[in-house]
Amino acid sequence: PLRIVALVVSVGLTWIVVSILLGGPGGGFPRIQQLFTSPESSVTAAPRARKYKCGLPQPCPEEHLAFRVVSGAANVIGPKICLEDKMLMSSVKDNVGRGLNIALVNDVNDLLKFIRPLHEGTLVFVASYDDPATKMNEETRKLFSELGSRNAKELAFRDSWVFVGAKGVQNKSPFEQHVKNSKHTNKYEGWPEALEMEGCIPRRSTAS
Repeated sequence: PLRIVALVVSVGLTWIVVSILLGGPGGGFPRIQQLFTSPESSVTAAPRARKYKCGLPQPCPEEHLAFRVVSGAANVIGPKICLEDKMLMSSVKDNVGRGLNIALVNDVNDLLKFIRPLHEGTLVFVASYDDPATKMNEETRKLFSELGSRNAKELAFRDSWVFVGAKGVQNKSPFEQHVKNSKHTNKYEGWPEALEMEGCIPRRSTAS
């Protein structure tokens, strides 16, 4: 009789365990079954934050251009310039260099030739890399000031600088960041921190 009772108990326990594991009909122990459920599968994953053009956290208003400008980090990581979700300049595109990255310009004469003939309303995106100031002369500083820069006249050796201006602006640009090279505050040995700036620029209005 004891063997028969033991057999019945064993069969009953086996049926209960199988019902729990398979979740089939007759599984009357939902709390126990939850113990066998992976925590990852029971928690709904948080939705990823949506990114908009150039990685902005929110979309730009109509008739505005989305942009992101990132200066180089020391002399190791190159700068990035993105406009309307198109990467204009980056190390991956292999079109950046030390100095001022408006285009791949390292010579002051080439820089002047590049800036002087700009048409009215042309947007200018600038990201420094390593050293933006050594090859700048008074004329280049004046030209950047005329494009809306507040800091061009103060740029010094190995400063970090990002700037968005335009030909023919009447006021100073709100899109500019500048960090001085200082051994007391530098993030890297010999260089300040990299700068990142993003925003929305109004499109130039055209006469009807």
